[in-house]
Amino acid sequence: MLNDIYSRRILELAASIPHLGRLPDADASATARSKLCGSTVTVDLKLDGDVVTAFAHDVKACALGQASSAIMGQHVIGSTADELRDVRQTASRLLKADGKPPEGKWEDLKVLEPLRDHKARHASILLTFDAVVDALDQIEARRSQSAG
Repeated sequence: MLNDIYSRRILELAASIPHLGRLPDADASATARSKLCGSTVTVDLKLDGDVVTAFAHDVKACALGQASSAIMGQHVIGSTADELRDVRQTASRLLKADGKPPEGKWEDLKVLEPLRDHKARHASILLTFDAVVDALDQIEARRSQSAG
């Protein structure tokens, strides 16, 4: 069972999280917490239009939360807001609804597939996705307020 949860690839990802730290000039910051295990992920985003141009995160999570944060960190810069919202839905469906792993740049999410049956782990795995979408929502809300 533990080999399914903590595969070699998950441990490799957890050990190599890119963009650790904080962005002092972020357009938005958001923190997501798992009530069950206490893991937290805080993300900072900068956007140019609809595209992420800078990203940093402070990850205080188990190896699974670290692995998903590593995947996010590898691919978030250059991604659009819509793409990031879609990848959050894809990750959630992958874990909770027998969804298929994505192809292309987000295909590393397939390492999460064996964790479907470990429902208690889903929240920590999805923290990075939830925090990124929260930050995007903050930016969008601010933009629509200033436009209105």
